[in-house]
Amino acid sequence: QVQLVEFGGGLVQVGGSLRLSCAASGGTVSTYGMGWFRQAPGKERELVAAIKRSDGSTWYADSVKGRFTISRDNAKNTVYLQMNGLKPEDTAVYSCAASLSTLYYYTPSGYDYWGQGTQVTVSS
Repeated sequence: QVQLVEFGGGLVQVGGSLRLSCAASGGTVSTYGMGWFRQAPGKERELVAAIKRSDGSTWYADSVKGRFTISRDNAKNTVYLQMNGLKPEDTAVYSCAASLSTLYYYTPSGYDYWGQGTQVTVSS
């Protein structure tokens, strides 16, 4: 079983940038499909970015496409979410998740392991 821990959340002004890190232990990120989810108060948890374990192809939610980038560093066993051009609606707890599947999953049920999350707050 892989353990995931997120780092890098914090406070940022509108238009600013943050890079979130998801450090894995007990498993290698290259053998999992990885996803970044976010959940704002009173809202459903939603997938914002994902990367396949098989070919490294990526997927982004329309709301973040062009602003967020998911990447994987196998040497560091870490997955990143680079967030640029942040907006107030990006405010949420961001969580890293790992899937054993080679397929994309767009809902939390498709993922097997979860980090505890890191808070991102975007203010004006």
